[in-house]
Amino acid sequence: MNIRLDNKVAIVTGAASGIGLACAELLAESGAKIALVDMNAENLAKATKQVQEKGIARGYQLDVTNTPAIASTFSHIRQELGEIDILVCSAGINIRQAAHEVTEAAWDAIMSVNTKGLFFCNQAAAVQSMIPRKSGAIVNIASTMGLVGAAERTSYCTSKGGVVQLTRQEAIDWAPYNIRVNAIAPTYVLTDLTRSILADPQFKTWVLDNTPLHRLATVDDVAATTCFLASDAAKMITGVILPVDGGWTAH
Repeated sequence: MNIRLDNKVAIVTGAASGIGLACAELLAESGAKIALVDMNAENLAKATKQVQEKGIARGYQLDVTNTPAIASTFSHIRQELGEIDILVCSAGINIRQAAHEVTEAAWDAIMSVNTKGLFFCNQAAAVQSMIPRKSGAIVNIASTMGLVGAAERTSYCTSKGGVVQLTRQEAIDWAPYNIRVNAIAPTYVLTDLTRSILADPQFKTWVLDNTPLHRLATVDDVAATTCFLASDAAKMITGVILPVDGGWTAH
């Protein structure tokens, strides 16, 4: 299947690295015009140049915890690139803490990015562009940890569980406007954020032993799934949480 997204405008948050960057690159290769959104100005500039080698792309600095700035940034993107057809919410953070160790500061930090920031990005795209045009596709990057528990990931699991339920709820509310909302739940993906923990041979062996396909997911695995869900090939799919986990959640 050759997925084409010609003349579509796609916003990708967390686009300066990892999963977000891979999604931005593949969406651009598929013909979409890409708005890369990230809070790290230096990495964003590098990522934007990288994606521009694949197609049309512009970078927009935004901290998704700054709720008022989300709407203005999305408005700016619409003025420069056109109405929003696709939104991919990949911005996220993680802090490793067991339930008895969680601090209020850590809880608020994770929730502000992973759940609250994601929701208000979803809302801004829907209100500004998708609802008026009765068309759009939103792909939220959740996690297998939003579907099953994990040791020492209290706040992260909770935040991604919120993404799972937001995705389902938005799919219902926005179906009358022909807006599809889906989420991807990846397992451990080798990125800059996970490189240090996956460098531990014992931990990596544990991950592989709990993955029936016995391999790690790549950013390209997640990007390919994102492009599918964003495309008309998935026009009858909404409210779905799709694990990209090698069978992790099949246990």
